[in-house]
Amino acid sequence: MEPKDQSAIGNRQSAISNEWHALDLEVEAAAREAVEYALMEAGSGGTETVDKSEGLVQVTGYFPNTPQRELVRYQLAEALRVYDLPSSCVRDMNLRVVPERDWLAEWKQSWQPVDVGKFVITPPWIEIPESGDRVVITIEPGMAFGTGTHETSRLCLAAIEEYFTGESFLDVGTGTGILAIAAAKLKPEASIQACDTDEAAISVAIENARINKVAKRISFVVGSVHDEMASADLVCANLTADVIIEIMPTLLQLTCGRLILSGILTEQVSAVYERLLECGVSGEVQKVYDGEWAALIV
Repeated sequence: MEPKDQSAIGNRQSAISNEWHALDLEVEAAAREAVEYALMEAGSGGTETVDKSEGLVQVTGYFPNTPQRELVRYQLAEALRVYDLPSSCVRDMNLRVVPERDWLAEWKQSWQPVDVGKFVITPPWIEIPESGDRVVITIEPGMAFGTGTHETSRLCLAAIEEYFTGESFLDVGTGTGILAIAAAKLKPEASIQACDTDEAAISVAIENARINKVAKRISFVVGSVHDEMASADLVCANLTADVIIEIMPTLLQLTCGRLILSGILTEQVSAVYERLLECGVSGEVQKVYDGEWAALIV
């Protein structure tokens, strides 16, 4: 599931007020992505997540105006429902005021390049030259999910590096486009497709592909994956367990080589695996874990 383009940097720079309203939520680590999504849907211009102790994280949403508490609660409830998480995952919520200058500096400092194998994910304000086997991907943080910092993105990137040896790639639920961009940079001659049901997310992905100079090599489509799409040597679906289970037959039908499934919490692995068996998968299924999250490679 990918959130709408919030144009975070532009929103921050155009704010009339000299203050930002920071909404701090203490949540269980497994709920981090759901809470980040909810805050963006509630009007946050960007989010920041800091690890705390005992499996907890603090997710902060920055708002140009005082956030509407009822809207935030509604979006949280919806996001937790979609991610199949209990409301008890959110432990505490506090509002504070942050001077704009401090917020901008602090926010940028919190986004540092992320290394995932040979991939280096960097924000636009940090230039990293490509050298040797290192593949640099520039992603604007806060625009949509998929900035390389989340466990599910890291799992997918590692699998792409290891298994993308064919000539075609399909990214289902592309978000910022990071996985499609990674595939395009890894194999410049390959055919790359990417789809997302969120039109705004596709706009973000196209812009990120342009920044990374691969826009002409990726076919972006607004809509869900369907049977009439071209099959691919490697298909990657970084979604949620319930969506993956629903569209599993289509994902398998479009896969000519390997299928990467991610966005799956560790306690949901058995349900996804059982669905694979129901769909006739009899070969080896590799299960890879990163914290509370898992990826299945078929």
